Amino acid sequence: MSIQEIPRGKIPWYPTIDYEKCTGDMECYNFCKNDVFIWDEAEDRPIVKNPYNCVLGCSTCAKLCPAEAISFISIEELRETMKKLRAEVQT
Repeated sequence: MSIQEIPRGKIPWYPTIDYEKCTGDMECYNFCKNDVFIWDEAEDRPIVKNPYNCVLGCSTCAKLCPAEAISFISIEELRETMKKLRAEVQT
């Protein structure tokens, strides 16, 4: 069973932004070339517009964020979710 057999929309791997911490420095927006983020000019902050464009396992935007405002589920949670989704597809 390959990962391609699981619809991307079922895999909860995407960034979550804590706007209490976000400083609006645009690091995440400028880094991500997959159009996960759009920029909200009115609020001067990123919005996760296309979460399922995020590359599975990539968390570079979170690592680049100096305010530590971006988070993802843990790799362990991702592995457990993938295990369950594989089992669903096989049945």
